[in-house]
Amino acid sequence: MNGFGQRLRRARKRVGMTQQDLAVSLKVTQPTVNRWETGAVDPPRRRIVLAGRLLGVTPAWLEFGDEEKVSRMENEHQMHRAGREGRIAYQGVPGAYSHLSCANVFPKMEPVAYATFEAAFNAVEDGDADLAMIPIENSLGGRVADIHHLLPNSNLYIIDEHFQPVQHQLLAVEGATLDQIREVRSHEQALAQCRDLVAELGIKAVQRGDTAGAASEVAELGDPTIAAIASSLAGETYGLQSLRGRIEDRIGNTTRFVVLSRRREEPDLRDGPCMTSLIFQVRSVPASLYKSLGGFATNSVNITKLESYIVDASFTVAQFYAEIEGHPAEKNVDLAFDELQYFSSKMKIIGTYPKHPFRLKG
Repeated sequence: MNGFGQRLRRARKRVGMTQQDLAVSLKVTQPTVNRWETGAVDPPRRRIVLAGRLLGVTPAWLEFGDEEKVSRMENEHQMHRAGREGRIAYQGVPGAYSHLSCANVFPKMEPVAYATFEAAFNAVEDGDADLAMIPIENSLGGRVADIHHLLPNSNLYIIDEHFQPVQHQLLAVEGATLDQIREVRSHEQALAQCRDLVAELGIKAVQRGDTAGAASEVAELGDPTIAAIASSLAGETYGLQSLRGRIEDRIGNTTRFVVLSRRREEPDLRDGPCMTSLIFQVRSVPASLYKSLGGFATNSVNITKLESYIVDASFTVAQFYAEIEGHPAEKNVDLAFDELQYFSSKMKIIGTYPKHPFRLKG
C-alpha cells in the first residue's frame, strides 16, 4: 500500500465509510476504490478532489501528506516557464541539443550536464536540480528507448514538452576554410543526416559519442583539416566557426523533449488544450487491451501515442506508454480513465501539460 492509499483508507475509516460507500459517492466501483487503496492504480486528479471533499481532507494531503511542503512547492513553481529560475538537468555535454533546448525554453535557469539519463533523473529526484530536459523521440531516429524504461520507475512528472529543430552546423577552428576539411566527426545519426555534405566534400566521416563532444574534440585538437557536425550552441561553447549552416539532408528534423519535475503540475483547463501521459498494464485476459482502450473511443478521447514494452522475464507481461489529448479533469477523459482502470492491473498518470504549439502545425 502506497502513501496515497494509506491516507485514503485512514480518512475513509475516520468518517465511517466503507469502500462501497465511497465508491457510490464517487460513482465508481468498489474494486476501483480497493485498487486505489492498495496502490495498484492512481486515481484521476478529479476523483482525488472529490474524495477530499467527501472525507473532509484536502487533495494536497491525500496526494502528499505534508501540506506545508505542498504549499512551498506550489509557490516555487508558479512562474511561467520562461521566468523560472534554478537548475535544469540534461544528459550530455555543454553545447548538446539538450543544452540548447534548456537555453531556449528556460533562459533564466542554469543548465547542468550529466553523463547519463539516469543521472539527470536522479538529480531532480534528489533535489540537486529543479527540472530535467529529456529527449523522448526524434522525427527521424524514433523513440529514445532508455527514457521509457526510466519513467515508470521514477518519481518524476512530465510538466511540459518542447519541440527542438535539429539544425546542424559544420564547425571548425577559427581560420579554417571549407576546402581544407578532410575529416568530419559527429554522432552516427548526425553523420547519417548529413550524407549529402560528406559526399559533396569527399571527406572522411568519423563517429563519436555525441555531437557536442565531437565539437569539443575538434576545438582541443586545433587541426584546421578536421571539422565537427553539431549545434550552433556547440560552436559558441567551444569557440568554433561555422563553415556552413543547415547542412542536414532533410529539413524538418525535430527532437521532442519532455520537462520533468518532482511534483505534478496540472495546467488550468481554461489556459488551452492539454496532453496527458500515462503508463498502464492490462490484466492477462483475452481482449483486455481492446476493452481497456474502448473508453477512449466511446468518449471521443484521441490517443496520439501507444507503445508497449515487455517487463518480465517470461515475456507475458506488457507495459504500455500512452499519450492522449485532454485533461483528467475533463469529463470525457475521466470516464475513459475509469474504464481503463477497470481493465488494468496498474495505471499511473505521469503528467498533464500544455499542448505545444508545434502540434498545431499539422
